[in-house]
Amino acid sequence: MQYVWQHRLWCSEDMVTNDGRRVRVLDPGMLNTDQGPDFFNAKVEIDGNVWVGNIEIHVRASDWRRHGHDSDKAYDSVILHVVEKDDAPVYRTTGDRIPQLVLQVAPRFTESLDRLINSRTEIPCAASLHTLPRLAITDWIQSLAFERLHSKVERIAQLHSATCGNWEEVCYVTLSRNLGFGVNSDAMERLARRTPLRLLHKHSDSLFQIEALLYGQAGMLDAKTAATDAYAQQLAREYSFLSNKFSLQPMEGEAWKVFRMRPQNFPYRRIALMAHYIEGGFNLMQAILDASSEKELRQLFRVELSGYWSTHYTLGKESNMTTRALGERSIDIILINTVAPLYYAYGEITGSEKYIDRAVSLLEELRPEENSIVLAFAAAGLKSDSALASQALIQLRREYCDARKCIYCRWGHKFLSAAAKQR
Repeated sequence: MQYVWQHRLWCSEDMVTNDGRRVRVLDPGMLNTDQGPDFFNAKVEIDGNVWVGNIEIHVRASDWRRHGHDSDKAYDSVILHVVEKDDAPVYRTTGDRIPQLVLQVAPRFTESLDRLINSRTEIPCAASLHTLPRLAITDWIQSLAFERLHSKVERIAQLHSATCGNWEEVCYVTLSRNLGFGVNSDAMERLARRTPLRLLHKHSDSLFQIEALLYGQAGMLDAKTAATDAYAQQLAREYSFLSNKFSLQPMEGEAWKVFRMRPQNFPYRRIALMAHYIEGGFNLMQAILDASSEKELRQLFRVELSGYWSTHYTLGKESNMTTRALGERSIDIILINTVAPLYYAYGEITGSEKYIDRAVSLLEELRPEENSIVLAFAAAGLKSDSALASQALIQLRREYCDARKCIYCRWGHKFLSAAAKQR
């Protein structure tokens, strides 16, 4: 009802109040997202007299009293009560009766909205996307891309505040989360927060002690594993000593997921990669800031695992596998989800425009992701030409399509507006 009123999608301009007075909407007003009437500063002509004030909208007129508006002076400024069903008169606290209008919604609008919201397809409007003007597509894609980027930047800004401006700690937690690649993201972030850099830096000259701390804190050094693997046994002994020294509490081992996952993506190898960066002191954020090209950035993540992890993908299981910690596609994802947001956040917080520009340029240069969401839009005729575009489609699907927030989507609004204008 608010949406129809805000965008003037009513069935006809010939409207009358429930007591027969002709209504003409000159300005529907400004939507109020806080307490009080639904729309501020509306301008409505009722029987030739122009009224300026607020509008309240309800499905049933009786909701006015049920919500307590009849005794709330904040609603005395309402000049028109707009409803779907007129089942009761409404009054101000002074006892004055408020004009009431039953809003007639175009049948085609209702049908179109029902079709979108109740669609069983992943993308409710997939069959109609080809009818959209090119400009409407590119404008919304651009906005969605920045909407998604800003949500990541906001998380980084909160981290920056929580760590008292320690950018290396921010980078450490952000990278850890993204090395979880969705499935283990929460667990990886919990591990990083539970094992801060200040603790790890005390032992940065010993890769063995770093691994003991990380795998121990991750809850991966259980007695069963240690009993069958000599290295795991050594790690468990070292962690027992360090945990007593620093009063550490490990995570639950059940937090980690490996079901239906390729061995090279197991969290054990991601943790081994983090240990590599911490050895000698974690300074990856500075390296990212100093990198002047995508090639240099990629080189930061082309890490070869050595020692135990060059022949293992989990504790206690040897395997002839690649020593590369990350494949090129995985590096793409790290650049998209870690490096670009870090650049943007750093630029915003420090006031350096060049890093904001670098973040956007990086997303425009990187190839689009290959996942089920991007492929679904491609099947509907909407192909991504960059990571910026694929990030936009991920935002669209997760925040609008999946939630069926079609009335908040620019494309959905176009389809619904067109339906409302059909008589």
